Amino acid sequence: MTRIIKYVFYDILRTRFIIFYTAFLLICTFAFFQLDGDFGKVVLSLMNVVLMAVPLVSVVFTTIHFFNSYEFIELMLAQPVNRKVVFLSEYLAVASSLCLAFVAGVGFPFILYGAWQPISTLMMTGIFLTLVFVSLAFFASVLTRDKAKAIGIALLFWFYFSLIYDGLLLWVIYSFSDYPLEKLTLTLIAFNPIDLARIIMLLQLDISALMGYTGAFYKNFFGSNLGILFSGSLLTLWVLWPILFAIRIFNKKDL
Repeated sequence: MTRIIKYVFYDILRTRFIIFYTAFLLICTFAFFQLDGDFGKVVLSLMNVVLMAVPLVSVVFTTIHFFNSYEFIELMLAQPVNRKVVFLSEYLAVASSLCLAFVAGVGFPFILYGAWQPISTLMMTGIFLTLVFVSLAFFASVLTRDKAKAIGIALLFWFYFSLIYDGLLLWVIYSFSDYPLEKLTLTLIAFNPIDLARIIMLLQLDISALMGYTGAFYKNFFGSNLGILFSGSLLTLWVLWPILFAIRIFNKKDL
């Protein structure tokens, strides 16, 4: 398993896509530092990039890579190697390469400017979102043999969690604005990893005062040990369930 991971990992690192992705993050981070030297504002600006670009890059690259590696996967499965080992090796190699690109692209400028503390939450949420959407992309990839359909399903995941879900959530809040919705919105946020990452970032940046009573409620919850455990557990579940379902489908799939 280790050999497969190393081979796929080093092969991915040599691709232009990863180089461009790292360069894009570097340019964005340095540009935000040039526009404003306040570390908090830089993190806030990068948060929008992380919440939109990182999931999109993760689903697109992962789906394309999976179908481009189909012959390699078939070759590995022709050997006395377990299907689960091959699949998990592909997943770990793709996820680790994208996480490394994210850490290098965002983390290096902060280290260069001597800002360690402000990026801890940003790095954690970026890595979690990468893992979540790589898992979703693998799940989409095993649902069909058609590359275009798989990319469409993966993009639908991104579109739903990035845009559609927020619209539905706003509709619920607007329609039932006369009722206390703190616990309901907390529950609904748990069903969207991007919203969960966003609320954690906003609260860590201490902007909860701008969110009124609801923000104070989230601050009290997510700022506690229970809130940190709750959010971390939910993001971990979002990483695990798609890849577990994907492995189950892949094991039964006729290649």
